[in-house]
Amino acid sequence: MRKIAVFNLLLILCLNGYSQSKGMFSKDPIINLENFQKQRLYFGYYLGFNSFDFKIDYKTVAPDIQVEKSTGFNVGVVADLKLQEYINLRFEPGLYYTKRTLHYPNFTTELDALREVNSTYIHFPLLLKFSALRTGNIRPYLVGGVSTTLNLSGNSKSIDDNEQQKFRVKPWSTNYELGFGIDFFSEYFIFSPSIRGCFSLKDELIRDNNPNSPWTGNIESLKSRAIFINFTFH
Repeated sequence: MRKIAVFNLLLILCLNGYSQSKGMFSKDPIINLENFQKQRLYFGYYLGFNSFDFKIDYKTVAPDIQVEKSTGFNVGVVADLKLQEYINLRFEPGLYYTKRTLHYPNFTTELDALREVNSTYIHFPLLLKFSALRTGNIRPYLVGGVSTTLNLSGNSKSIDDNEQQKFRVKPWSTNYELGFGIDFFSEYFIFSPSIRGCFSLKDELIRDNNPNSPWTGNIESLKSRAIFINFTFH
């Protein structure tokens, strides 16, 4: 809750600053940073939130494993390369923290029924940004591309498995991403809130040593999916 309060305050302060500068939302605004996006290459950073989930496919019909999500935190940098007037290539490496709790059915004890999956990701997205025509100091855009993710806390090297309360996932995953955002041009910088979905393309689960394990035996594939809300500053 503290993280959410801090970012809400940051967003309010930024938007208040824009509305107070003459013309951010007026009929004839003063054009801020008119030549900024004519640069071939520019940089920035972002802060934000994430919510990760698992998409689970099963080998046979069985009660679903319930995934309890939580709000995580993102931080990273941005490199933006202009390809043409309305298309940019963006590289946005970042550090992502998140937590998911798996609730397994048909277990009598909480020790067996719950598996906490704490993840620390290094995220490497390569994206294309498709910008609309700038209107005053506002420019909406769509973004999409591919990414690869390194999970630093997936227990992939552990010889223990769920029998010893160790839930294991593969260290690397490949994803596709789609989203949209808006560039707000202030007098001194660009503020760019965005929302993006991220969807894993490959099975991430490391099976237990016992092929009939009640935790992994019936899982055909387990893939991460997530929503990112980022606040970017250039």
